[in-house]
Amino acid sequence: MMSEQRLQRASSWTRRRDEKEGRMQAVMRWMSGPVLPTDKTVEALEALVVAEDRIVLEGDNQKQADFLSRSLAKVNPKKIHDLHLIISSISRPEHLTIFELGIAKKVDFAFAGPQSLRVAQLLEDGVLEIGAIHTYVELYARLLVDLIPNVVLVCAEQADQEGNLFTGPNTEDTPVIVEAAAFHNAIVIVQVNKIVDTLPRVDIPGSWVDIVVEADNPYAVEPLFTRDPRHITDLQILTGMMVIRGIYERHQVQSLNHGIGFDTAAIELLLPTYGEALGLRGKICKHFALNPHPTLIPAIESGWVESVHSFGSEVGMDEYIRARPDIFFTGRDGSLRSNRVLCQLAGQYAVDAFIGATLQMDGDANSSTVTTGRLAGFGGAPNMGHDPHGRRHSSPAWLDLKTNADPTLPGRKLVVQTLETFAKGGEPAFVETLDAVEVGKKAGMPIAPIMIYGQDVSHVVTEEGIAYLYRTEGIEERRRALAAVAGISPVGLKAKANETAELRRRGIVAFPEDIGVQRLQATRSLLAARSMEDLVAWSGGLYQPPAKFRSW
Repeated sequence: MMSEQRLQRASSWTRRRDEKEGRMQAVMRWMSGPVLPTDKTVEALEALVVAEDRIVLEGDNQKQADFLSRSLAKVNPKKIHDLHLIISSISRPEHLTIFELGIAKKVDFAFAGPQSLRVAQLLEDGVLEIGAIHTYVELYARLLVDLIPNVVLVCAEQADQEGNLFTGPNTEDTPVIVEAAAFHNAIVIVQVNKIVDTLPRVDIPGSWVDIVVEADNPYAVEPLFTRDPRHITDLQILTGMMVIRGIYERHQVQSLNHGIGFDTAAIELLLPTYGEALGLRGKICKHFALNPHPTLIPAIESGWVESVHSFGSEVGMDEYIRARPDIFFTGRDGSLRSNRVLCQLAGQYAVDAFIGATLQMDGDANSSTVTTGRLAGFGGAPNMGHDPHGRRHSSPAWLDLKTNADPTLPGRKLVVQTLETFAKGGEPAFVETLDAVEVGKKAGMPIAPIMIYGQDVSHVVTEEGIAYLYRTEGIEERRRALAAVAGISPVGLKAKANETAELRRRGIVAFPEDIGVQRLQATRSLLAARSMEDLVAWSGGLYQPPAKFRSW
């Protein structure tokens, strides 16, 4: 009996490999080595993909395997249907068109900013199902465990005739997606901008790749991390001054991750001016886990920044990065080597502080970018915006958040949330109940899609002041501290003047004047660069802004 069971099991040990080989045989007649003719892409997909397959599509928040996603939208829905799409960022129209056509049915993702309204509508209409909304690292990790793909569709800069890949500065998600497939007998299909004889460097070996196809156009890349200094407001400058003075200086923050909003752009542009006047160069903001933000150029040029490791690249920054190899993570060829997974891990474990923004926050400091009618997702914020209890190395900032001298208790990572008390349109940013709670119920989610949990937030900064939540004793005091900086929002209206005065006296709440920040000084004249043209000048002409950011 035992021998029969062993024989039955042994016959299935190579099922995935055998199935892959069978699918690949169907396209071999069109191929030259790993190279597939461009005009055979749709036919090849119809031969390689099977209904209900798990498909990973490289669509992160910058780089898009757009030729392959457009090709997938052209397959016959009668043949290819009910796919389970796994994608880090739902960014392009065709990502959702495949659901409207019935080609795909279920999606697991991390972010859907550009398509968030449409995702919410298709979910409500029953056109798509959501497995889960993930963080980036969480989604990639599941590719190795319980979301093992059948086919992956990715993109790269170049390939050679052997299928070796050069991913260039926008490596981002590609290595982890390809590895998850290649070592579990899934099919790896790569669109490249160009097939060449010799690569600048080999980022992914050809032995991991099954099919290479030269795309009809270079893959799409969005300048997602570029912020035009012209649009930075006085309130954002005031917030930036408070962060520098009341958080970075106070806690000696030397390594950090910045979000992509105008609040953090203001901070970057205040370092060479306001930070310099405070004598903080060399003491704070030395090491960044950060995309190559153009607004960081003045701080780099004036000697503030010692190192930057990046999730992805940024349009127009290639030549500047090539000229600053001591700062950026570059290869022998001079181009950036980004890696979203590794940089997310750096932002989770290797930095002192995360600072980001949100759309809504409740009275317990829970925050989410999922609001009524908009299912934006999270991206990497939850990975970096929490206190990782696995950390064991110390730093002055990490230790400074200890509120107990017990040597068996750890320090704490700074998790800072910045937001104005009212968003554009007059909607309060501080609310009694997050929209995410109701959205989660309607979507059938077992828990509300909260981006950053209040228990992890150490500081909240608004135009009113700073709430040092890590210093509070108990949930009620946390709520009072948060209300003290929430303005006239529903949360802020619960603040009582006498309680706020006592919190200020104890240093749990600080208004600008409490930390030596002069409100009248918070004007655009304090920025190191006030336009894109200024950033180009700071770079010595190396930075080449995308056309839509050229305002001169």
